[in-house]
Amino acid sequence: LPAPGLLPARADLEKLFAELGHRDDAVYVVYDDEGGGWAGRFIWLLDVIGHAQYHYLNGGIQAWPADQLSTETPASATGSVSLTINDEPTATREYLQSRLGAADLAIWDARAPGEYRGEKVLAAKGGHIPGAVNFEWTAGMDMNDHLRIRKDMAEVLQNLGITPDKEVITHCQTHHRSGFTYLVAKSLGYPRIKAYAGSWGEWGNHPDTPVEI
Repeated sequence: LPAPGLLPARADLEKLFAELGHRDDAVYVVYDDEGGGWAGRFIWLLDVIGHAQYHYLNGGIQAWPADQLSTETPASATGSVSLTINDEPTATREYLQSRLGAADLAIWDARAPGEYRGEKVLAAKGGHIPGAVNFEWTAGMDMNDHLRIRKDMAEVLQNLGITPDKEVITHCQTHHRSGFTYLVAKSLGYPRIKAYAGSWGEWGNHPDTPVEI
C-alpha cells in the first residue's frame, strides 16, 4: 500500500545524520522555504531519534534578511552515527485505529478542505478519519508576517477542540503538511503530540479503515 510518509529505515536515518555531522551535543536550527512543513517533518525526525536540542526559525527563509544569505554548500561530514529510534512521536495506523472515539483524543487533519470532505480523492477512499478536525496547514501561517506561525494559534486550536489536555495526532496525505502542524503543537508546549506518518496515503488505501465523508 502506498504510504510514502512513513519513517525511513534506521540505516537511512543513520546515513542522513552522519552526513549532517550529528553529535549528541549538537543544537539544530531548523527551517525551510515554505513556512514549516519540511522543517516540522525534520523536527519530528529529531524527536524520533530522541534529540531534544533544536529550534525552529519561525517563518523559515522567508523571515530571514535577504542580504544575509549564503550560496555556499558545506561539504557532507564523514564518519558514522548510531541512532536509537523512539516510537513515542509516531502513531501507527493500528494505534490510531485503536484510539478512535476516545474522549482524550484529537485528530488534526492538515489537508485541504476538499480532501477532508472527499471531494478531492488522492487514495482508494476519499473523506477523513472519523472524528478528525480539519484545519489546513497554511491557515496556521501568517501570510502578512513572512509565514511565521500565527500569534493566535493557541486560541484557534482551543476553539477547534485541539487542546493540550488531549493526545493530539496530526496527519495529511504523506506527513509533509502535517510536519507544520506537528511543530505548531510542539511550539505551543503540547505534551502529547504524535504524527500519523502513514497519513491518508496509508489510511485511504487500507481495506479495513473506517472513513467519514
